[in-house]
Amino acid sequence: MDFLLYLALVPALGVTAQWLAWRTGAPSILVLLLFGILLGWFVQPDAFLADLTDGNQAAGPNLLFPLVALSVGVVMFEGGLTLKLGELGESGSSSLRLVTIGALLSFIGNSVAAHLLLDWGWQLSALLGAILVVTGPTVIGPLLRQVRPSRRVASTLKWEGIVIDPIGAVLAVLVYEEVLLQHSSPEWTSVIRSLTWTLSVGLILGCVGGAVLTQALRRFWVPDHLQGVAALTLALLLFAISNELAHESGLITVTVLGIWLTNQKHFDIEHIVELKENLRTLLIGCLFIVLGSRVNLADIGAVGLPGLALLAALVLIVRPVSVYLSLLGSPLNYRERTFIAGLAPRGIVAAAVSSVFALGMESHSDLDIPGSDQLATVTFLVIIGTVSIYGIAAGPLARFLKLAEEVSSGILIVGADPWVREFAEELSQAKVPLLLVDTNYNKVTQARMAGIRAECANILNEHVRDDLDLTGISRFMAVTPNDEVNSLALRECRTRFDSSQQYQLTYKSKTMPGRRELTKSLLGRELFGEGVTYSRLRDMHDAGAMMKSTKLSAEFTYEDFTAKYGEQAIVMCSIDHEGVLKINTIDDPLVPVPGQTIVAFVTVTPVPTQHAARDNGNSERSVPESDASHTGDKSHHV
Repeated sequence: MDFLLYLALVPALGVTAQWLAWRTGAPSILVLLLFGILLGWFVQPDAFLADLTDGNQAAGPNLLFPLVALSVGVVMFEGGLTLKLGELGESGSSSLRLVTIGALLSFIGNSVAAHLLLDWGWQLSALLGAILVVTGPTVIGPLLRQVRPSRRVASTLKWEGIVIDPIGAVLAVLVYEEVLLQHSSPEWTSVIRSLTWTLSVGLILGCVGGAVLTQALRRFWVPDHLQGVAALTLALLLFAISNELAHESGLITVTVLGIWLTNQKHFDIEHIVELKENLRTLLIGCLFIVLGSRVNLADIGAVGLPGLALLAALVLIVRPVSVYLSLLGSPLNYRERTFIAGLAPRGIVAAAVSSVFALGMESHSDLDIPGSDQLATVTFLVIIGTVSIYGIAAGPLARFLKLAEEVSSGILIVGADPWVREFAEELSQAKVPLLLVDTNYNKVTQARMAGIRAECANILNEHVRDDLDLTGISRFMAVTPNDEVNSLALRECRTRFDSSQQYQLTYKSKTMPGRRELTKSLLGRELFGEGVTYSRLRDMHDAGAMMKSTKLSAEFTYEDFTAKYGEQAIVMCSIDHEGVLKINTIDDPLVPVPGQTIVAFVTVTPVPTQHAARDNGNSERSVPESDASHTGDKSHHV
């Protein structure tokens, strides 16, 4: 295979794997690893690069692992950009316990399990135990997006997953340098000195880099189009300098740099975040494909039952014990602790660090440690096993513990005018998770009096968006009477909701003539059909129109509904028997079928037609009065 083709194939496979995971709902990291292992059947990157360099066996690792290290640095920097200090109010103490007491207990438990089950010496077992302390944003983030647990649990796991990576990496370095290379028990003065130096380098360089970049951006020394590239360049440079001064301190540096930037209040880091999110997705795909292709299935099979026993011990004993003990007395309840105890997949940092140490031990001819050749293999076995187990079990576990909605069809609606409240009331009675947000206190109060969950707040405020409880909500609907506010709200919320789940109702068919009209690219998916605007719905409501929920059946079809209420009836959405909501849009009009419940805006006076008479004479009379709320129509007048 040509090297150019290989370089193009790796990102193509990475993106394809992530797209396939999105389509199937499978854990993306698991699909990436499977793609990587399949690629490894045809091309081994180390052997491939050795062939290109006339048999130089060191060419692969020498080229591969600096690139892996830089890529991990970018991923950790992006992870730091997601850590808001405001989240620590409800998850700070729990996260701190997990990355200190929990990390220490995990290290001890991992080491003991490796020593007993793999029959390794204490030195190598301690090194593996330190490596397996990490979880990481590359695996935690996708699982949290897939499961959507409660906000406090998600915040705790996110902080743990990002902060634990540099802690685990530094711990592994200390074990490697102070125990394994020294062939003796550690000298605690040397350990403390090394740890202090590593932490100091990481914290100082991260803070200095953050302060310098903040000043440069505040004073407009960097144009907008260079902000993302400048931040990335600085992060990579500081990562490399930090690692030169203290091994693996670069992970601390870039994480601190990301936290510094995302928590400053002087300028918007939108340009930086956009670049990092896209780059992270690409890098994660490439990293797992390349590292997965280095896995030899025969080597994993050679580990055999002891490796599987280690995996079971980590999942069933070490993680639960470390979590429950470290969270004693924390604000988290038993259900939240149980879910956290059931989620600890290992990711790219564990893979990269184990591979680097395995190569390091190979380069030390004086080291003769039984099992050292299996270090990277066992680590990959744990990665594959934990990603598979937690990826499959996390969703059912969250639903069993009632920490996540089984069907995420809820809506965040911006705007609370009378017809909107009536629409929201119908959805609430259908058990659709819903939240209304409006700046008008009177409208919000009336919504709450009607039993609708509502907040008086400005959706354009970043702190408001961070504080909203969006459990079970995956859709965003902007229906205020201001087109510009609607578009701006959609734009500000685009990182929280997929573009396919963002909806907007325009005020008029054409807001302004010619160049004064709002650009189509700024609009969300247009709601409720051609010609349906905010002003039309408002006028219909003022004239006495009302919302009506109707369950369709074989006896009362959508054609019967249309015949009864006329073409002027506006279908807003449909809800199937599983509670899945589908919203009517111009680009994807609803085609209601029997078994669905439709919510429509209808005029008070029915249209007198032959079909309506047939419906009144047969369908409605055939339904017992006690079941009318389930199979007929229910109306709410305002």
